[in-house]
Amino acid sequence: MLAPVAALFLARTRAVYGRTQHIFSQFLIERGLEWRTMSYLSPLKRLYALETLDTRFVSSSKTPPADPARPQQLPNGRSKETGLPQGAKPSLWGTFEFKIYYLVILVCITLMFNSVYQVSKPSHPNYENYEDLLDLGWIPGRKVDNSDAQYSTFRDNLPYVLVLAVVHPLLRKTYNAVFSATSGGLGSQPLAREAADGRLNQRLGFDFSFAFVFLAALHGFSALKVLLILYINYSIATKLPRRYVVLATWMFDIGILFANELCSGYPFEGIANTILPWGEGKENWGTVLDYYSGLMPRWEILFNITVLRLISFNMDYYWSLNRSASSALEKKQLDPSNLSERDRVDIPAKPEDYSFRNYLAYVIYAPTYLTGPIITFNDFTSQARYQSKSISTKRILMYGIRFFVCLLTMELMLHYIYAVAISKAKPAWEVYSPFELSMLGYFNLHIIWLKLLIPWRCFRLWALVDGVDPPENMVRCMSDNYSALAFWRGWHRSFNRWIVRYIYIPMGGSGAPGSQTQFDKARTIANLLAVFTFVALWHDINLRLLIWGWLVTLFILPEVLARLAFPARKWKDRPTEYRIICGIGAVGTILMMMVANLVGFAVGLDGLQGLLNGIVGSFSGLVFLATACTALFVGAQVMFEVREEEKRNGIKMSC
Repeated sequence: MLAPVAALFLARTRAVYGRTQHIFSQFLIERGLEWRTMSYLSPLKRLYALETLDTRFVSSSKTPPADPARPQQLPNGRSKETGLPQGAKPSLWGTFEFKIYYLVILVCITLMFNSVYQVSKPSHPNYENYEDLLDLGWIPGRKVDNSDAQYSTFRDNLPYVLVLAVVHPLLRKTYNAVFSATSGGLGSQPLAREAADGRLNQRLGFDFSFAFVFLAALHGFSALKVLLILYINYSIATKLPRRYVVLATWMFDIGILFANELCSGYPFEGIANTILPWGEGKENWGTVLDYYSGLMPRWEILFNITVLRLISFNMDYYWSLNRSASSALEKKQLDPSNLSERDRVDIPAKPEDYSFRNYLAYVIYAPTYLTGPIITFNDFTSQARYQSKSISTKRILMYGIRFFVCLLTMELMLHYIYAVAISKAKPAWEVYSPFELSMLGYFNLHIIWLKLLIPWRCFRLWALVDGVDPPENMVRCMSDNYSALAFWRGWHRSFNRWIVRYIYIPMGGSGAPGSQTQFDKARTIANLLAVFTFVALWHDINLRLLIWGWLVTLFILPEVLARLAFPARKWKDRPTEYRIICGIGAVGTILMMMVANLVGFAVGLDGLQGLLNGIVGSFSGLVFLATACTALFVGAQVMFEVREEEKRNGIKMSC
């Protein structure tokens, strides 16, 4: 009996709302305010456009990068009925359903920030337990949570990194002026290729020279250890018989990861005491060398990034022995100065490019040496020959603004939200309400996301200024993810692409599309387990991260099974029902991803147990959990529509 009344009420509400919206729009148009509002917002829209982050997001990997000065052309193939690209659905942004969602989101965000701000106040009972983890901040009246050792190191050294990001390109310009590249016109192919080879020799000559200065400043005498590892890896690729290269490369480089961890970077003092002691004194020659260990004495901490480049060089060289760059270019009728990203990665470099000089220039390329992003050797040498057309001054400027906006966001969070310090202090979780506990976990994850995003974007910005365009590591905001599979495609994206190229596909991947047997599906799960085990061990050799890797694989399974049980093709005539089913599944996936990442990167298993007991250990906690799931469902619907909007603009992303 109430249903017709409710339906009538909703219909009348929609009518009143629609009429009010129309009157307000007319009011703006009559006064010229709508145009002004759009003109004021257009710079913001450009700033947060996907192509500002990475032009790879708005074009196929098979398409050469477009000139940034020209507008992007959307693909053809639009539906005659709707005028939208094939597969895109009409917009839901203006529907009554989404107006309700906007209200829910506005209320939720306000409550979320307020709750974690309240527990970070000095007046909170738990404040004294973690106050010693806080430092003096630059915002008056606020301390800063600088307790995360990883981000603290970057934050404290950021001014020096920014200075180096300016000085390094200026030094390159000076080097280029002194050692000019071979000149060549564009009128004939031989001269153009000679000019490209000259540019490569000029760039990599500078990178090779700068690598020694850079390594010595960073690691002091420990740079000798790094160079020795690099030389052994190069010898494996170039001196061993071809049939042993792959196995020897993986055994050596994975072994180095373990050896670096177990031997704590091989201090010279230990080496001296073992093989060349000076006698019985407390100090020996090793102690002296360890004293001069540069700005980063513990060189092994970030060497796992370097290991990825070592493997990339060896595998690219190994695969090049069966192919030649010239034959691949001629077969596909490609312009070497404007290759697509896939061609830059897949087409091998020239045989003479796999020299020790170029290898060292690639592995110790200053902007990407410490944190990435990871770029393959083939792509690196291709961009050394011909600068990518995706690089422009305007785009670099916009990218730099986005970086500083992220940096300011992190600073505000660290000054007003002490989630990291609270979790490190191992508090009595019972003093927090279920809502406060969940928000501490949630903002902990957001700070983890920002602490990784900011260094990655900082060093990528440096690379862009220097004329190299590596892949963007962070595609979406952490809160804009509802799929575990898609999340890992977009999180540390350059690492994900490295894994796909050098591990997942060589292991067999997911089999041939459209013809998967039960064996293929089982092999896919086994491959994912192997991949995430490698990822966990690559991050750090400890049980917590190993559990994280296995949890991620386990939590991917429900999504894979749900896709098999509810294939999209069977629901194409019932899109609304399918969207609701997907929203329910997304809630479960989001909760599982939060659990896995809290275990791996934030509070560990013990901390997670305390959090979960506080959230679901009471009736009020269960009520909150149900409310939170409703809010996550609303968020998932908005995420779906964001991706549909991208499809309507001709953009198809896999994350």
